[in-house]
Amino acid sequence: MADADIKKGLAGVVVDTTAISKVNPETNSLLYRGYPVQELAATQPFEAVAFLLWSGELPDAAQLEAFQKSERALRPLDERTVALLDLIPLDAHPMDVVRTVVSQLGTFDETLNRPGGWTDPDLDLGRALYLFAQLPTIVAAVQRRRRGLEPIAPRDDLDYSANFLWMTFGELPSEAAIDVFRISMVLYAEHSFNASTFTARVIASTTSDLYSAVVGAIGALKGPLHGGANEAVMHIFDEIGSAENVVPWLDDALAKKKKIMGFGHRVYKNGDSRVPTMKAALDRLIAESGRTDLGELYDALEKEFVARKGIYPNLDYPSGPAYNILGFETEVFTPLFIAARVTGWTAHIMEQAASNALIRPLSAYNGVDERHVS
Repeated sequence: MADADIKKGLAGVVVDTTAISKVNPETNSLLYRGYPVQELAATQPFEAVAFLLWSGELPDAAQLEAFQKSERALRPLDERTVALLDLIPLDAHPMDVVRTVVSQLGTFDETLNRPGGWTDPDLDLGRALYLFAQLPTIVAAVQRRRRGLEPIAPRDDLDYSANFLWMTFGELPSEAAIDVFRISMVLYAEHSFNASTFTARVIASTTSDLYSAVVGAIGALKGPLHGGANEAVMHIFDEIGSAENVVPWLDDALAKKKKIMGFGHRVYKNGDSRVPTMKAALDRLIAESGRTDLGELYDALEKEFVARKGIYPNLDYPSGPAYNILGFETEVFTPLFIAARVTGWTAHIMEQAASNALIRPLSAYNGVDERHVS
């Protein structure tokens, strides 16, 4: 295979079909089951978007009510999960904590031991809902634990977004802030065969279980070239300090060939279609919070980098500052991504299982020729 056409990073390789999402090149819109994501972000609770990704259609009022009732009943943590959290070092990265706890959740599922239980589609839908409900409680507990605070129990009178913020901060922010958080969750929910989703599908293709596939996806998401980028954006902002420092900082960064996180995307060549919606949400937060310094830094770096490189922001660029204003620690940004993207991951895991073929690409060997021990 010396003359094989190598596609590093599988760039441009189409490996399967999916009905879950696509980017429409004509409108540059990310579509979830055919719906432009900006329309979903403008009109739908996150629970409805999860229902859409898993079922293919938006719920009617009765379906949404039943879905929300089921999700809210699954929010409390098992006492064994609370005990596990207490055993994990306080300085462990939140991504490592969440990965560990999700792995533990799989051990609670006795249906995995049934014949055919690993990939039963009805059981997998229940598992997806369980992870969807548990992850906000886990992520909120992780942040509070890092701050030396006791976890706060979930409330069954609040929707997904409001409850997430309640469990994290012990109080409800403004309706506008809750809505910004909801929008971010919708925008992060799904994005076709990205690195973590493809990882999940590879694992699912072996007919492993849904929990294992999600744990693998979390491992892929931890990398700063994928999910860790929203953390990296805030580290860059902290390093720059203020808008007036953007030009000298960027001069130095480009001279040293540093990768500037938060810009560029393999799929979007003319700008990430999700950014305008998230930037508008961020602007509302900035106006409400008075954090004009952050807004000025954001605008200055974007303007300067686009002018020099012609590369536009991706979703991580506005979401990082938004999470900062909401009060989340930078190290918790990517676990927030998990809480959103678990909807897309599990939709893909179930789609893979429904029409499965083991994912096993070839490689072109470029090592030494055959040799023998003398």
